[in-house]
Amino acid sequence: MRVFTAAAVQIRPSHERLTAETVKANVDHAVDYVERCVDATGASLVVLPETVSTGFTPGCTAEELWMLLGEQDGPTVAPLAEVAGRLGVHLVWGTYSRGDEPGVVHNTAMLAGPSGTLLGVYRKTHPFCTELRSRGGWVTPGDDVCVVETDLGRIGMMVCFDGDFPELARIMALQGAEVIVRPSALLRSADIWELTNRARAYDNHVYVVGANAVGIDPAGVLYFGNSMIVTPTAEVVAWGSTHESWVSARLDPSVALASLTPGSSVRQAFDHLAERNLSLLRRYADTLLGEGATSFPHEQG
Repeated sequence: MRVFTAAAVQIRPSHERLTAETVKANVDHAVDYVERCVDATGASLVVLPETVSTGFTPGCTAEELWMLLGEQDGPTVAPLAEVAGRLGVHLVWGTYSRGDEPGVVHNTAMLAGPSGTLLGVYRKTHPFCTELRSRGGWVTPGDDVCVVETDLGRIGMMVCFDGDFPELARIMALQGAEVIVRPSALLRSADIWELTNRARAYDNHVYVVGANAVGIDPAGVLYFGNSMIVTPTAEVVAWGSTHESWVSARLDPSVALASLTPGSSVRQAFDHLAERNLSLLRRYADTLLGEGATSFPHEQG
């Protein structure tokens, strides 16, 4: 990993009924913010929110959404890949994308490089309960991890609710990820957003760049922003507000684990990845990989 500036851009989707025109307007709005952010910050990595092309709750069926999305080089991909190439940056954005057949929709994060070509595609493996097609929503889960080797370093991708699951970030870290990006449209609380971003960074000694949506989506759901960049020692070095904006920070591998806690004179002496008790994990592998559920009562979403 080399030294570079990363930025998390938080923007609002259109709250109008989802059509081809509103998808185009959302994408054009995202392109405008990417251009302005790079001009102001010089960022080499820019991260946009989850489902930036449509809004998280699209207010339509999976079949209707599938028809609006177009092919992989279509309206939700080509303009954003083009601006990455034109500005010579790495750009990550969230969008719904078509599956193999009508009605199969994936909640996707895409990474385009400075050449304007797609370097990585990740399909959300842990959709939120309300979006799952199997529970009345519109999203089919993905089934793979994505860590991309780039000129900046190794970048792993997760999407919003994925960040609640330590195992996913750990797999990416073990595959060499140095930065994990988290496009989001988080619906819960700023405390949970901060907690999970900082925990995933600290657990795995990685930088986390989380871009959270603001505004109102087509179903009337309101988002709170608070985009942030977190260091491998869980320090939040950039923190957004609740309106359209961006935050940026310099990521430097030489100081990422320079001290035990931010600003301390005590040197970092441990490695969460190297010091895992593998014999314990192997002993309880069946437990870790088995079915589970909380013992506390709760309402199923």
